[in-house]
Amino acid sequence: MAPAGRPVASLRESFPGLEILDQAEQLIPYSFDGTAELTQLPAAVVFPRSTGEVASVLRWSSKHKVPVVARGSGTGLSGGSVPVRSGVVLCLSRMDKILEVDAANLTLRAESGAITSAVAAAAEKAGLFYPPDPGSMRISTIGGNVAENSGGLRGLKYGVTRDYVMGLEVVLAGGEVIRTGNQCVKDVAGYTLRDLFIGSEGTLGVITQVLLKLLPPPLSRKTMLAVYDEMEQAARTVSAIIAAKIIPCTLEFLDHVTLNCVEDHAAIGLPRDAEAILLMETDGHPAAVESEAEAMARIARAHGARSLQKAANAAEAASLAAARRTAFAALARVRPTTILEDATVPRSRLAEMIAFIREVSRRHQVKIGTFGHMGDGNLHPTFLTDEKNGEEMRRVEAAMREIFEKAVELGGTITGEHGVGLAKKKFLEAAVGRANVELMRRIKAALDPDGLLNPGKIFDFS
Repeated sequence: MAPAGRPVASLRESFPGLEILDQAEQLIPYSFDGTAELTQLPAAVVFPRSTGEVASVLRWSSKHKVPVVARGSGTGLSGGSVPVRSGVVLCLSRMDKILEVDAANLTLRAESGAITSAVAAAAEKAGLFYPPDPGSMRISTIGGNVAENSGGLRGLKYGVTRDYVMGLEVVLAGGEVIRTGNQCVKDVAGYTLRDLFIGSEGTLGVITQVLLKLLPPPLSRKTMLAVYDEMEQAARTVSAIIAAKIIPCTLEFLDHVTLNCVEDHAAIGLPRDAEAILLMETDGHPAAVESEAEAMARIARAHGARSLQKAANAAEAASLAAARRTAFAALARVRPTTILEDATVPRSRLAEMIAFIREVSRRHQVKIGTFGHMGDGNLHPTFLTDEKNGEEMRRVEAAMREIFEKAVELGGTITGEHGVGLAKKKFLEAAVGRANVELMRRIKAALDPDGLLNPGKIFDFS
């Protein structure tokens, strides 16, 4: 074991060629992610440039019993990449190459530090389509997306990151490199180990390469924005669209608080008196798109939409979508601290859950703007607060707890796409049950018996 206080010296001695940061002012940008309140300086930050270097650092970590937290761009919203005191941050941002786009097999291989939008652009350049589109895609890394099983606006029709991962290269805690999955559409040889690492938040291994499935791009797309006087009307519209056997690629909503923040921020032209707006988008064959768009417009009007705007071209579509894509940035300008939460319920319980969030907001006297993926039941109640105000933060914590408890009561979950990390681990057992948490601990013990990989995340492990 490295002597106390000497992990950095030991690291530098062992890897003289590696880029290593260890000065306090250098470490600050790596001491937090996108989650409010959570921060911790690591002992050092290491920037490997190859799988071999990652493996070497993990062998060193295992030998000296030094905790390691893998990190991409640090955009996570559950404290998943917050460092450990005296531990090392393994920042994979230098491993950012798109290694191969295989049009014959409809796959793309990339290093884990590749930016998500670069992955999507590489697919598009080859005439193909990578559907997952998390809100952070311009800065988040594909490895981070896999580690968190990220979602996005197109999740209703196209699914989440997990649905596009065909293979992974992963470095285990002791430095062993494994490759799981391949370009075959069908493969049932043994356990599907790649699924074990997807969504594991870096607690079971460090993902260094990903093999992704691509699709042919949709030939046509139609975007619409519906305005409502009642949130329940928007929720009923969504239920009716799904009941009509239409699966749009996007069904997103903003509540009254959020749309007014967006209007303050971006002056898009949204009606400030509306209680909700619903962004609807369909894609596919031109004939099917026209038919589905007309059907959705009829359903929206039948369920109370007071106005409905259709984009005439790609520029207008981007303008309408901007209302949803700028929601978080707009809310973040209102108060010193923005806590973006992530509760999911069955679509049939959406109206009930949204009404409950409003009631909690009034009762605890905290400002909450709610937006999200109404088509798949994934809500983002966003707390606008000030972490320096202890009394207000206690009310925020109480409101947050009630929202998660209600989501579980309604048959939902505490997170649909942001992960558990540090922020939600106290709610995990209530959401999935003690037996499941214990099984997770047994898996962790098998792959990382010393508990060195991203310790303290998802659940406590000793």
